[in-house]
Amino acid sequence: MFRTEYSKITAVLCKLFGFEHIEIAEDIASDTFLSASELWGLKGLPENPVAWLYTVAKNKAKNHLKHEAVFNSKVATHLNYSTESMELFDIDLSDRNIKDSQLQMMFAICHPAILPEAQIGLALRILCGFGIGEIADAFLTNKETINKRLLRAKDKLRAENIKIEFPGKVEINKRLETVLTTLYLLFNEGYYSASNNSALRKDLCFEAMRLTHLLLENEETNKPVVNALFALMSFQSSRFEARMDQQGEVILYDDQDTNLWNKELITQGEAFLNIAAQGNELTKYHLEAGIAYWHTIKEDTKEKWENILQYYNHLLLLEYSPIAALNRTYALSKANGKAEAIIEAEKLQLANLHVYHLLLGELYTDVDNDKAKACLEQALRLTNSTADKKIIVQKIGKLK
Repeated sequence: MFRTEYSKITAVLCKLFGFEHIEIAEDIASDTFLSASELWGLKGLPENPVAWLYTVAKNKAKNHLKHEAVFNSKVATHLNYSTESMELFDIDLSDRNIKDSQLQMMFAICHPAILPEAQIGLALRILCGFGIGEIADAFLTNKETINKRLLRAKDKLRAENIKIEFPGKVEINKRLETVLTTLYLLFNEGYYSASNNSALRKDLCFEAMRLTHLLLENEETNKPVVNALFALMSFQSSRFEARMDQQGEVILYDDQDTNLWNKELITQGEAFLNIAAQGNELTKYHLEAGIAYWHTIKEDTKEKWENILQYYNHLLLLEYSPIAALNRTYALSKANGKAEAIIEAEKLQLANLHVYHLLLGELYTDVDNDKAKACLEQALRLTNSTADKKIIVQKIGKLK
């Protein structure tokens, strides 16, 4: 309940007070849950816990507006409310206003003036209700670093006088791209994170999906590109349970138990990918969703890998990245054979990336095992990931 309701209360209060007083909005939300933890432990759960939280949050906010000098002189005046009329003042915690506030906060946090990693941190803290320790764990850093990062981002929001509001129709497409990038990175932070906290990683993914779905619920932002991103997230998260064993070790795609794949999420992804096909725009989210879709089909057919290869060809033309180029080469090996893929892989010359040597080791296996072993040993020297080291050692052990 803290995870879901803290973010709602904070978003509404922050919209009301502005970024100048964001810490007070967070404090009121936190204090509301502190009261709940104290009173509910003594008296038991109220009949409607959410309504209880909203009532207490409203009362605490009103008390701040009435008694804090800074609010009396700045915020209350700005809102055209006097302390005498504060009893009539209402804080709107309706479902519609909560969703609108979270959407507006999302666009504010994803302002171009804020660094991408800070955007993700703010989204996790304000929109998702993650604690500082959880955010530090997600980024594999410490609480002090996260606190400093968030403080700098909040100072930037104030300095730039960024408003918590929905952008106009002219602005929406440009700003939406930044919002989608942040949500995409937030999802990847969970899906590809090196953190061993699997529960946290799953939470990161599903919070990214929840925020993306908020965009789908709004007429102004329910666009094909948003549907494509949501389809991608659905396909990727469908294999979440199969990607790691009980000891927290990574399970490679070929070794995954398809019984652990979430069929409902796969069906959901297909539905949103169909919606995303409307219009003429083709984005990286469309292409990555197409690749993810074919990975939900376990059968190792030529049709599957030819489709994946074509998606990668389009993706590299649209937005080149070394990792996409490596993945494309693997798809090429499955579609056209290892000989052709080795030629293409060696053209990439990504000697500083351990995954490059890992791919070459995979391609040379059963073609030239001595060469494969040398490539895998180089990958082992370059990686710092314990999970990757274990996988590489296993591959070396299987070579004759």
